[in-house]
Amino acid sequence: MTDKYMPTSYESSVAAACERLGYGPTIESLMSLAALELKVEIPVVRDNGELAIFTGYRVQHQNVRGPCKGGLRYHPGVDIREVRELAALMTMKTALADIPLGGGKGGIACNPHEMSQRELEVLTRKFVKRIHREIGPNSDIMAPDVGTNAQTMGWIHSEYSAIYGHSPAAVTGKPLALGGSPGRDKATGHGLGIVVAEYARLHDKPLKGATAVVQGFGNVGFHAAQALISLGVKVIAISDSRSAVHHGEGIDLAALSAQKRARGSLKDTDGHNPVEPDALFEIPCDYLVPAALGNAIHAGNAARLACRTVVEGANTPITAEADLMLRERGVTIIPDILANAGGVIVSYFEWVQNLQRQVWSLEKVDTELELILGNAARGVFAHAAEANLDLRSAAFDIAVRRVKEALDATGF
Repeated sequence: MTDKYMPTSYESSVAAACERLGYGPTIESLMSLAALELKVEIPVVRDNGELAIFTGYRVQHQNVRGPCKGGLRYHPGVDIREVRELAALMTMKTALADIPLGGGKGGIACNPHEMSQRELEVLTRKFVKRIHREIGPNSDIMAPDVGTNAQTMGWIHSEYSAIYGHSPAAVTGKPLALGGSPGRDKATGHGLGIVVAEYARLHDKPLKGATAVVQGFGNVGFHAAQALISLGVKVIAISDSRSAVHHGEGIDLAALSAQKRARGSLKDTDGHNPVEPDALFEIPCDYLVPAALGNAIHAGNAARLACRTVVEGANTPITAEADLMLRERGVTIIPDILANAGGVIVSYFEWVQNLQRQVWSLEKVDTELELILGNAARGVFAHAAEANLDLRSAAFDIAVRRVKEALDATGF
């Protein structure tokens, strides 16, 4: 007897959107199936002389609106189903933002925290050598994700350019010295602040004095906390992968950052009280920002959440079952394809700059990001109100319709 297959949050959202929009099973299938899936085995000689074999994936979901675009993550839990769902999610995210890109995603099953810089560089370069024919500025553009960073993208740029000549537009999230864009490192978290500000303005909810809890102290979590604090929100608790801290009057982000750099953990930071990471979601707050890994909020802990609004900083941080449980409790969820779309929007800006051989100022990047993401947020909130929908349903309606329109325009 096999376990019953449970649809992913993405599959459930797409199926519901297709039903609301009156699209048949053909369109639903096209929204769910990937156009191309790659799996490669990558041998790396470790620093101790032993041979290790790592499995890597790259999935291209839809390119009907433009080249595939999506991150590359290094994490022990990477598998084809996760990468497949995240690639499809990117198609919806780029469509919702209305930028001319499709959706892709990649990953390598490894633990980057247990690997040296040399090992990571060899792994990255070998991965590019195995998939280079299927990636590039007009087909599939990689970017940083969980476990990867600007340096990783620099290695990809170097290896791809060694094969095809100088090609900065083949990858985004690069170091500035290699054609990276100002503002890319903060883009996802900064964009989350833009979306929250639009939501608060629409619902006449003052942000000054509002409270937030952030799960995650990586690139997204840190910059999300920074963005919320700049809006007047008190971030009263935050966590990394091993520790969590609380301060009722608002955390000291600079002190926590210094502690993290010095000791690799947030605990024991002066003036902050330790909290069990599993209890982080139980702290009462106005905004909860899960900004770590997927499925952090599930049927087992959804009932204990003590927030009014969840802002999805990570991709798919809420399972389909937990999503339903929270909505039944009246908890508002600002979905990932809107809340964390700032990263792919600024990646798009970097791609455009590279193709046009231009360099934008940080001011221009921030202005254009606020324009595009603000428009997307207002569109979702308006459609939700007009159709009496939750925000995830409203966002998927808009994204699915745009992808369907592009498919129709090709004469499919």
